Amino acid sequence: MQWYGYIQLIRPANIVTAIADIIAGVAITGLFTLDVWNQEVILNLCLLILSTSCLYGGGIVFNDVFDIEQDKIHRPERVIPSGRVSLNQAKRFGTLLFLVGILAAFGASILSGGLATVIALLAFLYDKYSKHNLVLGPLNMGACRGSNLLLGMSIVQPIPSQFLWIGLLPIIFVAAITLTAQKESQGKNKRAIMVAMVLDATIVAGILLLGRYFNFSLKSASIFIVFWYGVNFLAKLKAIRHNHPIAIKNAVKTGVLSLIPLNASYVAGFGSMYLGLATLCLLPLSIYLAKRFAVT
Repeated sequence: MQWYGYIQLIRPANIVTAIADIIAGVAITGLFTLDVWNQEVILNLCLLILSTSCLYGGGIVFNDVFDIEQDKIHRPERVIPSGRVSLNQAKRFGTLLFLVGILAAFGASILSGGLATVIALLAFLYDKYSKHNLVLGPLNMGACRGSNLLLGMSIVQPIPSQFLWIGLLPIIFVAAITLTAQKESQGKNKRAIMVAMVLDATIVAGILLLGRYFNFSLKSASIFIVFWYGVNFLAKLKAIRHNHPIAIKNAVKTGVLSLIPLNASYVAGFGSMYLGLATLCLLPLSIYLAKRFAVT
């Protein structure tokens, strides 16, 4: 059952959150409110979802490839150190995922393909070089998510320039998740988690600005924003009070899965509350997968 090891390696629960990025990006362009949904647009959306799934999976695979020595000590149960998938097999698998992700995006448009290439390079750079840097690591991982949101926006050509700065919001939040994850296996990272909580509050302020400067309905998005912020605040507070690996791991897991309600807030604000609720339906799927497969 080696195929099961490959599925474990890509962390399916996380991939669902990347799909939510694409849906949010499409919503930000206003496409969900327009009567333009023909066969070509639907095909491009499917290609972008395939692309982000493969790009995220490839990034996760190479994360474990480059963590092999550390995982032998701290995470021997992971797929590669346990031998369920060999190191060389994982390298080939990760490379294949990146290639499929880039080609699928080029199938949608040249702009999408270029963004997918950037995402793959950013993910590889994070996995190999910047992951353990206190500053560059969170910024690099955040840039992957911000670019992924732009990948969803690339369903329209060109991406409206006024929407580009919205890509900063996932950069800030994923930087907060990455800060929380630092020293996850050892604990003792209270200061990093406190900084992450400040970044979470900054996201709320940024979303409030969307309501002022864009055609963004705060009324429709408010329930999703409160839910997103609440679960993260409580999880990080617990990780500060009980600053040990299990609590920190749970805070990171909560942060990753909560990307879905964060994306649902964009969909609700730029589309409708009903579309936001439809996006939020990805959360139970991600939670179910998180119970069966690792998230961090």
